[in-house]
Amino acid sequence: MNNLQPWTSLLGRIFLSAIFINSAIGKISGGAATQQYMESSGVPGWLLIPTILVLLVGGLSVLVGYKARYGALALIGFLIPATLIFHNDFTDSDQKIAFMKNLGLIGGLLMITSFGPGRISVDEKSIFNNE
Repeated sequence: MNNLQPWTSLLGRIFLSAIFINSAIGKISGGAATQQYMESSGVPGWLLIPTILVLLVGGLSVLVGYKARYGALALIGFLIPATLIFHNDFTDSDQKIAFMKNLGLIGGLLMITSFGPGRISVDEKSIFNNE
């Protein structure tokens, strides 16, 4: 079973990073509407560009496993305020689900900050060197 660990870690990173990369792409393509939505929730619209950068760079960092702990921490730093600002209406079941989903994402990212990206990653490289 231990032989599967490098591959399950890689799969976990792929699945975890997909939501952030996809979100960055969605925010790029929906620029003006996203900015208006942010502003309607009291978030300055100029934060859209840093948000996209954090989502994209953090997501790619986790995906390839390069400085993955820092990428995961950056994504956690994004998720905490985003969750509290945009998903705090527990009378709306969709918002409650989004809140709980984000808690799960934070949990997965905490695992990366604690245990690293795994052997199949740029950070660890050992599987590529047969170590």
